[in-house]
Amino acid sequence: MASPAPISAPAPAPTGGSDGPRARLAVPVLAYCGTLMAVMQTVVVPLLPDLPRLTGASPGAVSWMVTAPLLSGAVLTPVLGRAGDMYGKRRVLLLSFALMALGSAVCALTSEVGLLIAARTLQGAAFSVVPLSISILRDELPPERRGSAIALMSSTVGVGASLGLPAAAMVVQYANWHVMFWVTAVLGASGVALIRWAVPESPVRRPGRFDLTGALGLSAGLICLLLAVSQGGQWGWGSALVLCLFLGAVVALGLWWRQQLRTPEPLVDLRLVSRPRVGLAHVAALLTGFAFYANSLVTAQLVQAPEASGYGLGLSIVQTGLCLLPGGICMLIFSPLSARISAARGPRVTLALGTVVIAAGYAVRIADSRALWMIVVGAAVVAIGTTLAYSALPALILCAVPAHQTASANGVNVLMRTIGQAASSAVVAAVLVHHTGLVGGAPVPTLHGYLLAFGTAGVVALLASAVALTIPGGSEPETARPADGGTRAVGDGVMEGA
Repeated sequence: MASPAPISAPAPAPTGGSDGPRARLAVPVLAYCGTLMAVMQTVVVPLLPDLPRLTGASPGAVSWMVTAPLLSGAVLTPVLGRAGDMYGKRRVLLLSFALMALGSAVCALTSEVGLLIAARTLQGAAFSVVPLSISILRDELPPERRGSAIALMSSTVGVGASLGLPAAAMVVQYANWHVMFWVTAVLGASGVALIRWAVPESPVRRPGRFDLTGALGLSAGLICLLLAVSQGGQWGWGSALVLCLFLGAVVALGLWWRQQLRTPEPLVDLRLVSRPRVGLAHVAALLTGFAFYANSLVTAQLVQAPEASGYGLGLSIVQTGLCLLPGGICMLIFSPLSARISAARGPRVTLALGTVVIAAGYAVRIADSRALWMIVVGAAVVAIGTTLAYSALPALILCAVPAHQTASANGVNVLMRTIGQAASSAVVAAVLVHHTGLVGGAPVPTLHGYLLAFGTAGVVALLASAVALTIPGGSEPETARPADGGTRAVGDGVMEGA
């Protein structure tokens, strides 16, 4: 039996932040950093068709410039979240953003595909920016400002992705491709400086020993799982390599789960995760991530399809990015509405409503995916629903966990979204591959395949809504019971007995 966790002093109460001029800039600075993180994710997309020629590498090799940050981000987000709870959220936020800027600088200096992939792996650390920032906002802002700030922070993921694609496409079209990475390196360095200047360090900590064994076990399991999911279509779902990766993920994550339950200071508090208010929020995050990602993924391919297909518009990558831009603007506009709904009805209602709106957006796409204006409207409706849902998810976590565990809990929630996005990419690719026709002698997905992908994402969105409605209500944080059934402090002065 694991030894009882030591009784620690209650974590300091949230300070409500400073009223100084710099402290008032903390919210826009963090929103800027979240937007830039999302831009970093998308800037290589316009480059992918030309990267084999520019680097002398195979298409399969350059595709790792997209896969590598997803893998490292999935691994590092919960790890850096836990480190933020222990050592200081601002300190870890600075580290993750500095790694992103360094990765951009390396990409700007080289055309060697191995170094490019390694640099993009470094950039994956920036995935932790949003959960760390949300945790800082919880600790520093008064309750009346907290909801709108967290909603804005959550919307930066979609806003940055919508801005990054057309901006990067224009840079690639009119300048040397290295310029794009110089721009993101400079913006990243400015983000580091702004964080140091305007963002205060949170006083809420959970000191203890970092669970290195747990971090390694989770990393091994997630790498096996996400490699199998993201590369299964290319390597073959029935291939020995993919099957071994899935088996390795099951074994590694099973051993990790057992180790987490036995260690006194785990990387992820699984007893807290197993509570319905926390666990169901993570399930909803996975389903919402799946439903959201199909929007940009499928829309970009559909509008670029040749006109000879009978449905495609033959748009350039710049025009494609501009089609997605209204959705990003809608996310920015509707983020305050999410905070108001959550304040009036609770975040689970906001989440349920948001995922229903996502499904409605896909219904619009199924109704008409030939007219450009209908495509833009449908994509914007999905974006609005995503804003409502993504803004509600961190609010659910903040209501359900102690203050000293917000960064790690939000990190796990972001991880679940990432797994959902990876699964969405794999499912959409499988659907489109199995529904293709020849256009000019080249295989092109059929309109039926695109509509089936939209329908699948819509059904998953409705499942996410159903899960959201089953999340128990309440505003008091969940507390975790020690392995020995005793009593210990779990944060904010809350005690739980046997």
